[in-house]
This record gives sequence, structure tokens and C-alpha cells, in this order.
Amino acid sequence: MLEIYGWSETLRQQFQSFAAEGLKPGRVIVHQRGPYRIVTDEGEMPAEMSGRFVRDAEMGGFPAAGDWVAVSIRLPERAATIHHVLPRRTAFVRKAAGRGRVAQVVAANVDIAFLALSLNDDLNIRRLERYLAAAHESGARPQIVLTKADLSDEAEAIRADVAAATGVPVHLVSARAGIGLEALHRAIGPGETAVLLGSSGVGKSTLVNALVGEERMATRAIREDDAKGRHTTTHREIVLLPGGGLLLDTPGMRELALWDADEGVSATFEDVEALESACRFSDCKHTSEPGCAVRAAIEAGELDPARWQNYQKLKGELAHEQRKEDPLARAAHKKLWASRAKANRARFRARDEDA
Repeated sequence: MLEIYGWSETLRQQFQSFAAEGLKPGRVIVHQRGPYRIVTDEGEMPAEMSGRFVRDAEMGGFPAAGDWVAVSIRLPERAATIHHVLPRRTAFVRKAAGRGRVAQVVAANVDIAFLALSLNDDLNIRRLERYLAAAHESGARPQIVLTKADLSDEAEAIRADVAAATGVPVHLVSARAGIGLEALHRAIGPGETAVLLGSSGVGKSTLVNALVGEERMATRAIREDDAKGRHTTTHREIVLLPGGGLLLDTPGMRELALWDADEGVSATFEDVEALESACRFSDCKHTSEPGCAVRAAIEAGELDPARWQNYQKLKGELAHEQRKEDPLARAAHKKLWASRAKANRARFRARDEDA
């Protein structure tokens, strides 16, 4: 059973110390409020965390969908207790909404991150760049899924533009028309896990049902007035696909606040950072300095101003979160802005004197 869900020799070696305690391996396949649901060699069963685990777990350390866990099994009850989470190969993490600086692991141990956008009014490249940054940071291989391809007469042209802008594979899919499903199946190898991420209304649950070949996920039509959807999936669940792959469906996210994603932003905006490094001055602010490669690329039409602005926005968000945690970074930022304010005041005085 566990091999079907991705159990490997590497995991077996990592598990040896837990096996010595008499614990058994399992994988979290459903994450929702209340008990988890895990799969073990004894089959599927509900599982709860032990009191000691809850007490000692660090931030982001609670089990998430896709996690491998060490459990004690109560066979008469067909239930389990989670005592440990094995080290994660990959993890798609976001900053939890409305909870201060708290990490939320959306999906663990996934090989591919399918980033779903709809070819109706939901298509938003700036939002896609945010998802790409988080996906690159996770360690999974990002791929873009443009859903509802049957609703657009320009689907292929849009696919080409998105592929050129992002540099990652882009799939055109229509679950209802059966377009692109075989390509998605081929993208997930036997034993591999893909996570499906995106906003509400992009058709994730409908796509899962089409890939599985049965109605596993509840679906709901989008609103006609604004082409938006409402949350249908309310939990995270791994489902088996024909051919041996695994797909982790997630609820639609209204927002995706990045969590320690500096490397992910760099991977998503390699072209922008290459331009920054080509500026004449290493401390170029990209405003009025001579020899600014960023400003030259924007003026030449080689860099989309909106892409540059989004890069600055995401970097600013990460720096803001870092300052919350790092007193030295916060002090350095305060000193930098104080020096800029002083320089601005000097410039204004000089301008007034010349007048």
C-alpha cells in the first residue's frame, strides 16, 4: 500500500529510528479540521496527534497533506496516533492569513506544483508570478495549467505568451471538453505527487474529477456576473490517479502571502535580477542613476514595467517580514530611510536656494 503512495528506500532508511520505537510509517492523505486521515500498510484510518507532539512541535511542524509520519496503530479501533513527522523533501509554504508571522504548510513532499489559472476573467500574470515564487521556493517543479481552454478562442496564443514570460511548461486544459488531460497524466510519473494550486473558480475540483475518472470532489458553477468562483474544496486530499501518480487537491486561495521565499523570487525573476547586476553602480536605485540597465530595458520595451513593479513589491514584502523577525535588519532599514530623508531635505534646500 505505501509504495503506491510514494514510499521509497530513502524513506525506509530515515524511518529506522522510529521503527526501533515500534512505530509504523504512514502518509497524510487528508488534512482538514478534526482528525487527519492517513494511509498505512494496514489501510486508511483516522489519526490524531499525540499530546507530546502538539506540545513540542515548532511553527509549521504540524502534519500537512503529503507528510510522512510515524504512528502507533490501534488495530481494534482502526485508528492511529501521530508521534513524529519525517523530514520533508519539499514544502509549499505560505504566511497564514491574519495570524501574525505564522507559516502554513499547504502541501508537503510534492514533486510537481500545478499552478492553475482560468482562461476566463481570472487570468492574472502578476498573481501567477507570486505563485511561481512560492513554487520555486518549495523545491517542487512548477508547471502552469490554463483551465477552461474551450472558453477562449485565443487559448494557444495565451499559452505561448505565458510560456515565454515564465519559462516553465504550460498546459492548455479543459476538463469538460477533455482537452489536455493526457498531457497532465504523462507529467506525473508513477509514485510522484503533484499538488494543484490556484484561486477559487479556476476549475480545480472539476479537473481532479476528470483526471481520476470519477466524481471525487464537489464542484460548483462560477458566478456569471463576475466569472468568480466560491470555495468548493474545504480540505486538502491526495487522490490516486490511473497510471500510478498522485494528485493533491487544495482549497482555493484568496491570497498567497510569501514565506521566506527569497530564492523563489530570484528564480521567478532571473531576467530582472540579471538586469540589476548589469547596472553601472552596485547600489543603483533604478530611478535616475546613469547606466541603469533596468530603466534602459523598460524604456526599450524589453522589460514590462508591471513585471518590474511586481518584483519590487514581492521583494518589499519579504524584506518587511524579515525586519519583523530580525532586529539588525530592522535597524539597518531605519538607518537607510533616515539617510535618504536627510539627503532629500538637503536636495530640497539646495533647490530652494537656487530658486
